[in-house]
Amino acid sequence: MRGLLEDGIKLESWKEEYARKTPTSKALFDKAGGVLPGGVSYAIRDFMPYPFYVDHASGCRLYDVDGNVYTDYWVGHGALILGHAPRRVINVVKRQMTQGTHLGYAHPLEVKLAKLVAEMVPSARMVRFTSSGTEANMYAVRLARAYTGRMEIAKFEGGWHGGYDTLHKAVHAPFTIPESAGLDSKALEDTFVLPFNDLEAARKLAKSDNLAAMIVEPVLGAGGFIPPEPDFLAGLREICDGSKTLLIFDEVITGFRLAQGGAQELFGISPDITTLGKILGGGFPIGGLCGRRDIFEHIDHHKYPDSATRSFQGGTFVGNPISTIAGIETLSILREGKIYERLDRLGKKVRSGLEDVFGRNDIDASITGMGSVFAIHFQKETPRNAREVARNNVKLANALHMFMLSRNIAYVSPSLPHMFLSSAHTDRDVEKFLVAVEDFTKKVKP
Repeated sequence: MRGLLEDGIKLESWKEEYARKTPTSKALFDKAGGVLPGGVSYAIRDFMPYPFYVDHASGCRLYDVDGNVYTDYWVGHGALILGHAPRRVINVVKRQMTQGTHLGYAHPLEVKLAKLVAEMVPSARMVRFTSSGTEANMYAVRLARAYTGRMEIAKFEGGWHGGYDTLHKAVHAPFTIPESAGLDSKALEDTFVLPFNDLEAARKLAKSDNLAAMIVEPVLGAGGFIPPEPDFLAGLREICDGSKTLLIFDEVITGFRLAQGGAQELFGISPDITTLGKILGGGFPIGGLCGRRDIFEHIDHHKYPDSATRSFQGGTFVGNPISTIAGIETLSILREGKIYERLDRLGKKVRSGLEDVFGRNDIDASITGMGSVFAIHFQKETPRNAREVARNNVKLANALHMFMLSRNIAYVSPSLPHMFLSSAHTDRDVEKFLVAVEDFTKKVKP
């Protein structure tokens, strides 16, 4: 893989091709820098040489301001399991918009969505909504501390739980430097970090008598879609039971994606608290937390009228009728049971296809993921945790991203390609994706 990647000739030609077909996006990006820090609303949406700007989207297609059409493997950060603008969801949202976009009072839709969640998620007995996954994790941690009377929290390297100070730690290698300027060091003092898939480390930490909760993504998400080893989640459940520590599953990504009941249904492990987001809102902003009744009663202002004993949770837009009705329709479609078998089949097709392509072309790459998610790691050994993911050949990963853009295939994770499928993707889309990757391997071979 020397030569073309090192001298940059081919990479530059892909950039030039991209620039030729996206002049309006370039002009917009130049303007954006004057009003949006970094020119974007979220840093991960920026990529070299500049992001294209989407005009509209439908199914698994993005249409940019220059008239280019891309096949989308990011699908709203994984939130759009039905693809962009699914007709049934759009229709119910249109009807609701004429009846009120934000009510600020209790309404039937929040009750209906909460009941759906309780019926679909195995561990859910009570539910509260938030406006984002970050808020869901923030309130879950607070609730765990309120219930246990303990302050320490354990999380896992590479786990992304949003921008909340207490959990904004050890997301990126080398896992020892601050993840952001301005983080309150005192808020991080009680956050302890463990390697993913390492039960012995978790067992040692659980000996602390001040550990309120362990929070884990059942499948490590932004860390590279690393699945748990066979005994890992069951082991965490046993460790938490033995130490009277709460187990929190962050299912913002895996919730309703890997199965109707999320990863906990797939793996048969019940957490004490589950956090949700993305798919829950059917394409609109939402988050949620759910779990055991005895834990969630600590949010109940009737049972705990004293603020010193109650765990506060709320917000202006929680239970927003647009988000809740979109969520109701999306979860109702998923409950029909027709989507998961097809998505799982497409996921297996793309993962096995990628292994075949890289193997035949003698490129060091390993593929991770499960269900409808997959990731490409440019390294020989399959990573089992975020430290091993850090061995990824970033130069090759970035080159793949630029090449795929030249083939009108889009995803938002250049240095660590990890992607989502939606029900709008077809076998033909996957086949075109694999052909593009094969062409890439031929261009970067020494």
